[in-house]
Amino acid sequence: MSPHRTSIWRRSPNKLRRSEIWLECFYFTSLLLAALILFLVNLGSLPLLDLDEGTNAQVAKQIFLQGSFSGWIFPTLWNEPYFAQPPLVHGLIAIAYKVFGINEFATRLPGALLGAASVVLLYNIGREVFVARFPAVCGALIYLTCLPVVRSSRLAMSDGPLLCFELIAVWAMLRSRRDLRWSLLVGIGLGMVSLTQGAAALPVWIVIGSFLLWDTPRLLTSSYFIGGLLLGALPGIGWYVAQYFHYYELDNLLALFELFMGQMSNGEAEAVAFSANHLIRGLTYIFPWGLAIFFGSRLALQNIHWGWGRLFVVWIGVYFTLFLLTYNHDFWSISFLSLYPVFALAGGIKLDSIRNLPSYIDYPRIWTYSFILMAVIAAIAGLHWGIRNYSDFYLPFICGSFAITFTATAIVMAQQEQQFIPLLFWGLLVSIFMLLISPHWIWELRSVEPVKPIASLIREHTPKNQVVYTSMSRDRPSLDFYSDRRVVPLKLVDLKIHWEADPKHDLDVYLLVDSIAIDNLDISAKNIISTPSSEHQSSDWMLAVKHSQSQS
Repeated sequence: MSPHRTSIWRRSPNKLRRSEIWLECFYFTSLLLAALILFLVNLGSLPLLDLDEGTNAQVAKQIFLQGSFSGWIFPTLWNEPYFAQPPLVHGLIAIAYKVFGINEFATRLPGALLGAASVVLLYNIGREVFVARFPAVCGALIYLTCLPVVRSSRLAMSDGPLLCFELIAVWAMLRSRRDLRWSLLVGIGLGMVSLTQGAAALPVWIVIGSFLLWDTPRLLTSSYFIGGLLLGALPGIGWYVAQYFHYYELDNLLALFELFMGQMSNGEAEAVAFSANHLIRGLTYIFPWGLAIFFGSRLALQNIHWGWGRLFVVWIGVYFTLFLLTYNHDFWSISFLSLYPVFALAGGIKLDSIRNLPSYIDYPRIWTYSFILMAVIAAIAGLHWGIRNYSDFYLPFICGSFAITFTATAIVMAQQEQQFIPLLFWGLLVSIFMLLISPHWIWELRSVEPVKPIASLIREHTPKNQVVYTSMSRDRPSLDFYSDRRVVPLKLVDLKIHWEADPKHDLDVYLLVDSIAIDNLDISAKNIISTPSSEHQSSDWMLAVKHSQSQS
C-alpha cells in the first residue's frame, strides 16, 4: 500500500498543493502582465496636464536638481515651501528622473507601476475575503478594466499611489487576522498613504478599525497589533512633526491641520468643480460596470454575515459618510476613486453568482439589454466621430471595438453561455488598449492650447530664472515645467503697470500675451517676438520684451 495519503480526488495532497501554487502563480503573473501592458503602453507620448501633473513634475524636478537631503524632506515650489502634498510621490518621480531623465515617461512611471501593483493586491484581497479564486479574478479584472482607474494611475497624480498603498493596508489587515506580524505592514501602508496625501489616511484608518471592531475585535486590544500600526505609521507622523517645527508658517495647530487635510486654493477648487470634462469624467465612472456594481452591492448587503459583506458595508459607509461631512469644503480628503476596489470586488462576486446559476434559470435579461444599449451607443459614437473627423481613424476604431465587444457579450449571454465573462473581459482589455495607444487617452488636452510651442518660445527668448507675466486667465503649471520659468498670470491692469515701469531700473520686462492684450497694452510691434505659425507651433501667444535702459 502506498505510504502517501490521498484525497477524495485520488491525488496526493502534495500534488494538490503544488498544482494550487502553480495555478496561483499563473493568475498572479497574468494579472500583473496585463496591468503592466495597460498602465505602461504609450505612457510618455502626450504632454503633462495642468494642475496636478505639472505641479508634481515641477516639485520633483526641483528635488532632483537640488540633490540635497533637505529637499526630499522639505520640498519647495519655485523656492517657496510646498504645503499642498507630502513629498512621497514627488520623491519617487525624482528617482525616476535620475534613472530615465526629465521627461513625461519618467514623470508618470511611478504612479503607473504602483497602479499596476494595485491590481494584484486587489486579487489578493479577493482571495482573503472570498477564498474562492474565480470571484477574486473577476474583481481584479473589473478593477483593471475601469477606465478611471487606468487613466488616473497613468497620470502623474497621487491617485495611483493612493490606491496601491490603501490596498496594501487593507490586504495586510486581512492577513493579520491569522498572523499578527502582518500588522507592521498595515502601519507601513497607512504611513505611505499619509506621506502621499495626509487626509487620505483618515478614512483608511476608520475602515480598518471599524471592520476589525465588527469582524475581529480581539485584534484591537492586541499590543502587538497596535505596536505594529504605530511603528509602521511612524515615518508619516514624523514628516508632519518635522514640517511643524521647521516652518514658521505652521505656528499653530490649525495650520498643521490644513497641511494634513491638503487644502486646495480657491482657483484649483474652481477648476476641478467646473471642468469642461466633468460630465465625461462622471460617465466613465459607471461605464461599463454599472449593473455589476449595483447588483453586487445588493448582494453584499444581503451577506453581511460574511467577511466580504462586512468589508463592503464598512468601506462604503465610511467613505460616503466622510464625503457628506466634507462636501463643499476645499479638501482633497475624499476621492470617489478610493471606492473602486470594493465596487470591483462586489462586481466580481456578482459575476460569480451569475456563472453558478442552475441551467434552468435564465441569466438576468436586464444585463443583456444593457449590453445591447451600450453597443448601440458605442456604434453611434463611432459613426459620429468618423463623419465629424474622417482623418482621425482612432476614435471610430475604438468605438467599433467597444460595440463589437458589447454585441458579442449580449449574444452569448442570451444563449445562456458562461463564456460571456471571459469574452467581455477580453474585449474590454483590447478596446482600452486601443484607446491608450491613441492620442485621445488624455482627452482634456483637446480643450486647451498646446503647451510645448509656448514653452519653447519662452525658453528660447528669456534668461534662466526669469519670471514671465502673462495675460492667461489661470496658472498653467505644465507651462512652468516645460519652459523652466515661472509664468505668473496677471490682470491687464497689473500687466500695464509692469510694462510701463521706469526703464531706468536695471530690470527687463517679459510678458506672454495674446493679440487682445497687445492691443489693450499698446505694445509696439518691435517689442513682439512670435514663432512662425505651423502645425506644431502656436501663433496665438507672443512674447513682449522690453529691455532695461542699461541694455538698450
